[in-house]
Amino acid sequence: MARLPRYVIPGQPQHLIQRGNNRQPIFAAEADYQFFRDALVEASGKHGLAIHAYVWMTNHVHLLATPEFDDSISKVFQSVGRKYVQYFNFTYQRSGTLWEGRYRATVVDSERYLLTLMRYIELNPVRAGMVAAPQDYPWSSYRRNALGGGGPNADWLTPHGEYTRLGLDDLARRERYRALFAAAIDPADLSQIRDCTHKGWALGGERFRLAIEALGQRQAASKGVGRPRKGENNRE
Repeated sequence: MARLPRYVIPGQPQHLIQRGNNRQPIFAAEADYQFFRDALVEASGKHGLAIHAYVWMTNHVHLLATPEFDDSISKVFQSVGRKYVQYFNFTYQRSGTLWEGRYRATVVDSERYLLTLMRYIELNPVRAGMVAAPQDYPWSSYRRNALGGGGPNADWLTPHGEYTRLGLDDLARRERYRALFAAAIDPADLSQIRDCTHKGWALGGERFRLAIEALGQRQAASKGVGRPRKGENNRE
């Protein structure tokens, strides 16, 4: 089955996932995360990709980012992927591919889903049972977005407009953002996030999807999008 072309809309955020081949680890030590971070920060600055949220798990990474140009995302992933694979193979005396294949991407309706998607991304380590709370995991954007910290692991992030509208100043925004984590993400939203990301559909309401279809000249959602499936797998 032929893969659908990706939507590339400068100025519109996208949820991006890159996995290790056969779900194998892509990070084995602290230095690996640091090298990946440095390569990503350099490439995103060079190619115009503003990153709003992220989490780097053992065998995959999530980004929520807005491209400035048509080729911002592809150039960043090409640059980081090539540089990191060379580093990883040399460090661990291995050869061959590291990535599962091309990255997954879905364009996101900012007003409807951006803050929900930030929570989804930053709660990955909690859902995986790696930590009890999102602030306990160092390689995500939670500490920066919710606590104002993060240091070199997150001080390069670019706040999205939906985040800045949470409050009049940084303190108010962080307080409102932390409050969002008091409630669980709606199961229907979880289902739609996963479905759209896996299949490359646009993540948003009907009006948003129709607008994206008009821009991209292809279908932006399945007929059943938004309906949670029975027995939905919670691996993400």
